Amino acid sequence: IATSLNNLALLYNSQGRYDQAEPLFLQALELFKRLLGDNHPSVATSLNNLALLYNSQGRYNQAEPLFLKALELFKRLLGDNHPSVAQSLNNLAGLYNSQGRYDQAEPLFLQALELCKRLLGDNHPHTVTVRKNWEICRQQNSG
Repeated sequence: IATSLNNLALLYNSQGRYDQAEPLFLQALELFKRLLGDNHPSVATSLNNLALLYNSQGRYNQAEPLFLKALELFKRLLGDNHPSVAQSLNNLAGLYNSQGRYDQAEPLFLQALELCKRLLGDNHPHTVTVRKNWEICRQQNSG
């Protein structure tokens, strides 16, 4: 049920139906915590998804601690060299970039890019996305 709630919330989020997505993300997170415990990759993914929602709404102060917690969980549970860690680094960097915190965003984009290249290859869609995000950040930082 938690996965279904999360998937429906992702759909609503992609459609811009944020008011409908948020309670579903919160329910999914609570269910995952109750069923799997606080230290599970599904909890980290749920935290990340909720943070993405908040980030897309400009609710940066709510998004940042969730992104940080998701990153910490992914690193602890999956190790530093995992695609989920790269995705989490990219998401946190994106938040900082949205806030104009380019000096904090750029090194995170670079870490994410290096991980993606090593784990997924230069032409993987995730690698291409992170590279594009890093280039945009560099342009904004220099301009």
